[in-house]
Amino acid sequence: MTLRQSLLATALLAAVAVPAAGQAQPVSGLYVGAGAGLNNWLDNKNRGIHVHDNDIGLAAVASIGWGFGNGLRAEVEGNYRNQEIKRLSFNDVQAGRSGYVDRYGAMANLLFDFDLSSFGVAPSRFMPYFGAGAGYAWTEYSRASFATGGSRYLIDDTGGAFAWQAILGGAVGVAPGLALTVEYRYFDVMQPDLRVARTAGPGAPGVPGKYRPEGENHSLLFGLRYAFNQPAPPPPVVEAPVTQAQPEVARTYLVFFDWDRADLTDRARQIITEAAGAARRVSSTKIEVAGHADRSGTPQYNQRLSERRAQAVAAELVRQGISRNEIGITAYGESRPLVPTADGVREPQNRRVEIVLR
Repeated sequence: MTLRQSLLATALLAAVAVPAAGQAQPVSGLYVGAGAGLNNWLDNKNRGIHVHDNDIGLAAVASIGWGFGNGLRAEVEGNYRNQEIKRLSFNDVQAGRSGYVDRYGAMANLLFDFDLSSFGVAPSRFMPYFGAGAGYAWTEYSRASFATGGSRYLIDDTGGAFAWQAILGGAVGVAPGLALTVEYRYFDVMQPDLRVARTAGPGAPGVPGKYRPEGENHSLLFGLRYAFNQPAPPPPVVEAPVTQAQPEVARTYLVFFDWDRADLTDRARQIITEAAGAARRVSSTKIEVAGHADRSGTPQYNQRLSERRAQAVAAELVRQGISRNEIGITAYGESRPLVPTADGVREPQNRRVEIVLR
């Protein structure tokens, strides 16, 4: 297995193996992130000059961005990579063995988070993402010297060029808004012009005045990301306390929904199953199903969304053996919140359907 394949495999295994300590959610609003790790830079050969690197270097990134709440994120990033030069050759003859390569740049990235709960995966699992970016990076060679034909030469120069990258990563939520990240990045810089200066001797034939190194890098990064406006995870679905001594008191079951969703989670189906079983045990004469929404959309949209939620719960009750004729459906939109909020606020407790047994 090549080092490039090893880095990619390590990133994927680390993302899968990290335990889910909290729920990872699509980022909404402002966030910051930082990471550091290992970097592998491939050998460079150009105009007879061959720079060898058989060591692992360091890489670090820092970013600030904006999440749109639907999985998409846009960010700007600063990055740095460092490698040590192990050997220099000229025309395939060893000519030197020292120097350093530093790369630093600024990138604009577009990323997409996969919300695995949409595919039936438990929401506490990690959230994978991928993305790409473009920008500008500077390549700095320091004290890269070599000797050939009785002369000595030094590459000690900095040049800038277009850069681009591809990103594959995963995030694990550890607290509201805070996530651990692991990433594999393929980072490439177009060939800048670096000056090859003669420092001693009359000059050897064929030594170019410019060296144009390639900039292909493979990085494995571990980091942290913090989203400032990340909503708290939805509260657990709870069943209203039942007083056995007073069977005439209505029994209420609350089914909560994800933001802007009307499909049922596994926990929601469990609560509906409990409500259906209670309805059969107490021989309820009337089952009321009332849909609600928070205030993060327009009143008209929220009215329709609350009705879809109520219809989804009623359909599940019918599937559980309740007659459709026993169910009354109403939709209140955002007009009857459990938690009063300002317009536009996402409130998990207001995204609900109430099942009332009478």
